[in-house]
Amino acid sequence: MNFAEKQYIFWRKLKAFLSSLAYYACWVFPIDPYKIVMWTFEGKGGYGCSPKYIAKELLRRNQQGQTAYKIIWLVDDMEKKFPKEIQKVKSSLWTRAYHLSTARFWIANTRTVYGTKKRKGTVYLQTWHGTLALKPIGKYRGKQLPQMAYLVSEYDSKMMDYALSGSRWCTDMWPEGLIYKGTILETGTPRCDALFHEIEEMHVQFRKECHIPLDAKILLYAPTFRGGSQTKNRSVKAEFCSVDFERLITALEKRFGGEWYVFLRLHPQLAAQMERFPVRENNRRLIDVSQRPDVSEIIAASDACLTDYSTVIFESFLTHVPGFIYADDLREYIVDRGHLMFELEEIPFPVASTNDELEKNILTFDQDVYREKAEWFIKRTGIIEDGCASKRVVDLIERLGQE
Repeated sequence: MNFAEKQYIFWRKLKAFLSSLAYYACWVFPIDPYKIVMWTFEGKGGYGCSPKYIAKELLRRNQQGQTAYKIIWLVDDMEKKFPKEIQKVKSSLWTRAYHLSTARFWIANTRTVYGTKKRKGTVYLQTWHGTLALKPIGKYRGKQLPQMAYLVSEYDSKMMDYALSGSRWCTDMWPEGLIYKGTILETGTPRCDALFHEIEEMHVQFRKECHIPLDAKILLYAPTFRGGSQTKNRSVKAEFCSVDFERLITALEKRFGGEWYVFLRLHPQLAAQMERFPVRENNRRLIDVSQRPDVSEIIAASDACLTDYSTVIFESFLTHVPGFIYADDLREYIVDRGHLMFELEEIPFPVASTNDELEKNILTFDQDVYREKAEWFIKRTGIIEDGCASKRVVDLIERLGQE
């Protein structure tokens, strides 16, 4: 560890200590047994990911008179849209300190702010923002894991009461991946519920909203970010994206028929920083959906998926749509991030490192072989997604609320 990193860690720890004083001050207020605080992507996200689907189930039960929970959602951008039944709150030190200190439950898909304090009587449920993954996290990053990132993860994990899992693979991986020694519950992944219940609705909704034909087909392109958290800036790529989208669309139409469009979806923590994805082409078939808060709805609306290392492909294949990997910077990514969680030969998706290979993989795609590989992979990793995860989580909340 060099001097600059040591100095950075010192100042982060000092800031965290000073921030913690606000929480101690707010402990004079009582805990509201019906108050639930949620956030996504450290406040940068909106009404999406697993917390959204837990909130939907809570609101459904509230409307039926079964429960009376109050949902507070912490956001950086107050322009983000939420159901009227959810109170959105600008995330600042004192609003976080007050609402988190007086809540019975915390539900999130990313870490808390370093320096947050959880009092006795509050239950913290961590849903995380991915299922199976190629991208290594936590200790699996090895030497590529910055010390500050480790400290933040360890600090947050010590406050967590439950981590939710959607597979045996995640259950086995979370202790090292999340740097977490507590209870892991195989409830399923709430955000995957949409892939079992909302496909037809999302197919129509997205096509109408984007003004494309109802019978058009959509490929979701969701690249992950580059650069590690805590000490490096996050980016997709400094240079232009190397995917040849015109060639990609032509291959999709030749192999699968129909009129195809590509939905561009950046990681939520990047979308707010980039006005436009760096592509070379000005193509009317490219539609940027990065500002949509819920990737599960986009997956449900799509007919195929393309990514480099994003976890979304391990969710899209639950709907049996074709999935493709385009990894043109694999060596550089491993140097920056660490070794992948799976060997590329293990996963059911055709892998390409050039546009030639990607085109070939699309044109020669065999749906029967793909489905067989996907089913084998699901069994191997112990995926338990069945569309009922949100109900299980809310059942848990109700049980814990009665204790």
